[in-house]
Amino acid sequence: MAGKFIRFFAPLVRIMPEIKRPQREVSFKEKFVWTALVLVIYLIMSNIPLYGVNLEDSTDYFYWMRVILASKRGTLTELGIGPIVTAGLIMQLLLGSKLINIDMTDPYDRSMFSGSQKVLAVILTIFNSVAYLIGGAFGELESIGIQNAAIIFVQLLLAGIIIILLDELLQKGWGIGSGVSLFIAAGVAGQIFWNSFSFIEAPDEHHLPRGIVIAFFTVLFDGNDATNLDDIIIRGTLPSLVGIMTTIIIFFVVIWFESARIEIPLAYKGYRGYKGKYPMKLLYVSNIPVILVSALYANFLFFGQLIAGPNSKLRNENTSFWLDLIGVFEQQQTAGGTTGGYLKPVGGLLYFLSPPQGIDNLISNPLRAVIYLLFFILLCVFMGRVWVEVSGLAPRDIAQQIIDSGMMIPGFRSSEKIIERVLKRYIPTLVTLNGIFIASLSFFADSLGALTSGTGLLIAIGIIHQFAEEISKQVAAAQYPSMRAMLGVD
Repeated sequence: MAGKFIRFFAPLVRIMPEIKRPQREVSFKEKFVWTALVLVIYLIMSNIPLYGVNLEDSTDYFYWMRVILASKRGTLTELGIGPIVTAGLIMQLLLGSKLINIDMTDPYDRSMFSGSQKVLAVILTIFNSVAYLIGGAFGELESIGIQNAAIIFVQLLLAGIIIILLDELLQKGWGIGSGVSLFIAAGVAGQIFWNSFSFIEAPDEHHLPRGIVIAFFTVLFDGNDATNLDDIIIRGTLPSLVGIMTTIIIFFVVIWFESARIEIPLAYKGYRGYKGKYPMKLLYVSNIPVILVSALYANFLFFGQLIAGPNSKLRNENTSFWLDLIGVFEQQQTAGGTTGGYLKPVGGLLYFLSPPQGIDNLISNPLRAVIYLLFFILLCVFMGRVWVEVSGLAPRDIAQQIIDSGMMIPGFRSSEKIIERVLKRYIPTLVTLNGIFIASLSFFADSLGALTSGTGLLIAIGIIHQFAEEISKQVAAAQYPSMRAMLGVD
């Protein structure tokens, strides 16, 4: 039975809008249509500006979190998937650490758990909306006015509920994958497309298009002797030939590592000669560590801007020295300047928590790059180990699954402790290698000027790989219905 924590949410779960599970088999084509429709709705919301907001003179304190949140400044998707991800992470941590009592094999407990997660996401949407307004993300509250602030709050709340329902629509079986993954991948893909094919003139001395593909063909065919290929090999923080090659190389490298497996031989206890394998990915926890560490860094940068930023109310002659130790920031203008600016750390401790953007920054301050990389790797390894413990991927959890399935490792006694001991030879090493590899790839993607942030690129590649696997399962299940259970579709 559900514990007190879940029962507390029960009255709210009953009044929440809900997407019902399909009572029939949904074909792959129909799932594809629903998935495309959800994506189109989200993209439309990402281009509808919030009414009553003027961003030109505001500062985007959440600039460093946009990729993770799949959000777009000043639109209905201002909050993005932040409330959904945060609610899911909180519930997963509570469940994995046994702080809440849930029997996931009980349909009632399982439905109450998912319902409570949705209620928590709505509560976090309300909290974040109020925090945005009070924190001055859209300007000073006095200048906005109470009436406009109330209108902005309602827009953010309704948009947040719609995003939650769009994600639930896919999760309940009407579509493919999850809305959270789809929205993140779409946002990163949009950044890559913009940096590849934008015709807008770049703010540099060569006045070439911002998109590196368009700039490349412009240099080749415009007949202008003032520009050549050397000018676009490295372009500072602008998209460059090195950046697009880095993006392509990292894409294929991650896909290869995502497909690599270490297989442990298994045998059924009751059927002699019948063997199987337990596959463990080389990237055992995938890109989860880099997501968690990047979210942690983004939060440090967010609170650092509020405490030590140039507009901080704590700044005065007596506190400037100490606040500069936390961080020194420079105001930067976003592309086009219509969505305000953002603060870039150029000194203090927070400077070492932000990756070097481009080869120029990497070469100009290699000490900063080394310190950032070391801390990033250590935190990724640590977060990977924490995630394994709370998400049911630890050796003891896998050993229990193997025992429950009626299997054993040939040559070893059929004991949970024995199997756990065997798995401990592999899993901790895989988690450590996973953290080092993913952190290093993210660092080099940022340092070599990839067409999107290192974190965003890794997240998108992992999501695309998951969607490809899910689509292949759905296609196989449609062609061979008898294999649905084995493929994990039902």
